[in-house]
Amino acid sequence: MNIKAVGIAASILLVSTSAFAQSSTVTGAVGGAATGAIVGGPVGAAVGGIVGGVAGSVIDPPPQKVITYVQQAPAPTERVVVKEKVVVGQPLPETVVVTPVPDDPKYAYAIVNDQRVIVEPSSRKVVQVIQ
Repeated sequence: MNIKAVGIAASILLVSTSAFAQSSTVTGAVGGAATGAIVGGPVGAAVGGIVGGVAGSVIDPPPQKVITYVQQAPAPTERVVVKEKVVVGQPLPETVVVTPVPDDPKYAYAIVNDQRVIVEPSSRKVVQVIQ
């Protein structure tokens, strides 16, 4: 009977943890484990680590040539400022114009709030914020 209760609890934690992990800005196995621990204690940490590992591995870092291109690209004359914080994994607002990277159409970039960001053009999700 106790094994069945633990299984049900783990299932509930998996669903709630994955929903929570998707809405937060923490990615990867470590972030998922931390989120899971907050939500469900030790069992949540284990489940969150697995979920976070899967979710965190979805966004691959761009190749170095893309990063170098975005670092050296000229800044537009008009400054773009948005209220939202620019976060990896979250899409840029539709008002932000993204510019394709010429040698790699899988990536585009924008300069938002004085930060250069690399995005996935189709979803507008931020892949990397260049410091």
